[in-house]
Amino acid sequence: MGKKISKSEKEWKQELTSEQVKVCRQKGTERPFSGEYHNCKEDGIYQCVCCGNDLFSSDTKFDSGTGWPSFWEPIAPEYIRTEPDHNMGMRRVEVVCDACDAHLGHLFNDGPPPTGQRYCINSVSLNLMKKDS
Repeated sequence: MGKKISKSEKEWKQELTSEQVKVCRQKGTERPFSGEYHNCKEDGIYQCVCCGNDLFSSDTKFDSGTGWPSFWEPIAPEYIRTEPDHNMGMRRVEVVCDACDAHLGHLFNDGPPPTGQRYCINSVSLNLMKKDS
């Protein structure tokens, strides 16, 4: 992974939409089935919308039925970080971009083989770089 990206709240607000700020910088969540990528079937690499860090491949995307894009593994474990999340009275595992600390979503242990994991990620935190046809 490359070097860490650090910007002020003012800089993030100038570069991101209000929804991206709410989700990525303030740890919000988009409504289920509302995001651009929840039902996307296109091939490519999903990058962090804040910094462009490669996060997930369409090869590991699956339909979890939850309303958010779901992946069974990241492109490389060092590109993301997980942290305990005890907000909203629940015990969850938060998924964060390791380069810029953007909130991406949560990790659950109810995914498909081969990992059994489900990275439940907000569409608004992603940018799909489509593969050339």
